Amino acid sequence: MAQEKSMRAVVFKGVGNVQVEDRKVPTIRDPRDAIIKVTVAALCGSDLHWYRGHQETPTGFIPGHEFAGVIHELGSQVTGFNIGDSVVVRTFDSINPTNLKLLNQNRPHLRHNAGNVSTANGSKQAVVPKASYSFIGNGAGNTSIDGGQAEYVRVPFASSTLIVRPKEIPECMLVLMGDIFPTGYFAASRFLKNIPQDEAKSSTTVVVGCGPVGICAIAAASKWCDNIIAIDMVPERLEEARRLGAKPILHSDDPAAKVLASTEGRGADFVLEVVGNAAAMELCIQLVRPFGNISSVGVQTEELVFNGPTLYAKNVTIAWGRCPVRGIFEEALARLSEVHEKLAFLCQCRMNLEQAPEAYKLFNDRKVHKVLFSP
Repeated sequence: MAQEKSMRAVVFKGVGNVQVEDRKVPTIRDPRDAIIKVTVAALCGSDLHWYRGHQETPTGFIPGHEFAGVIHELGSQVTGFNIGDSVVVRTFDSINPTNLKLLNQNRPHLRHNAGNVSTANGSKQAVVPKASYSFIGNGAGNTSIDGGQAEYVRVPFASSTLIVRPKEIPECMLVLMGDIFPTGYFAASRFLKNIPQDEAKSSTTVVVGCGPVGICAIAAASKWCDNIIAIDMVPERLEEARRLGAKPILHSDDPAAKVLASTEGRGADFVLEVVGNAAAMELCIQLVRPFGNISSVGVQTEELVFNGPTLYAKNVTIAWGRCPVRGIFEEALARLSEVHEKLAFLCQCRMNLEQAPEAYKLFNDRKVHKVLFSP
């Protein structure tokens, strides 16, 4: 009997603890799968939710939803790709393309219900298999699969999940398209791209949180808006925001008063929340003007309590939720191709996969913008 091949992989062992271990090289389980030999994988801020214990997640899984690599093996039903292609994964969740088409055709009136798709009035419109989604690199949920912080990774529904690497973007930066750049782009575009160009250009947009997603949101928002304000508690992050054209305000320096002063007492037209906690959302509500808009993409892991009279008096519009990466992938990729040189600093910290425990600590302590692993 042939000996099973092994690989090195980052494994979540418990809160604040990851280790690099030997794991079996993944194999094709479904004819729609692909096996990717990982060439670069990234640490994302959402990885810190389970690392810090904010999100209850079983131990033992391989993290990593931002990665690029080369196709090592293809299932018999995968089309449009060849072994040896350099690819990136479109998002951290993989979905059956049949169900993707169904959801796109019927949005926003659908909800999942025990494997069925129901219309808003309760009538059954179609049947969707329960395991339509495969969450890559996140141990929460029963459809999760091991991620890309490893030498190899299995990607389900490869025909609709992979994309061949565009030549104009360096591979090390293409990992940004796995999650954080589309997320930042989504936060900015959700409102800005849908209003008249001159109105967007003259508006005031505030970005709350200047981690990697916030930096990407600033780079995206500058496509439409000239007046961007960045708020963070880390001076080094604010300096990077300033280099992208944003006006920096330190979190401890009364940002609400400063935003009011800079807008003649009106408040921000658009506020982008990319932190993912109650304090950040509360600050956004303080900053936004009456009839203003808040776009939230921060991963919320706790209950949120709002002041009803404030929201009522301001007539605030709040849109939030996870970025539909595959739905905006092409337009986000086009914007990244325009600004990738300005964002190169996000990808400067390269570490070997064996250094993952150290890398997670550095990232958790905000000592680096991002970490890219080389297997």
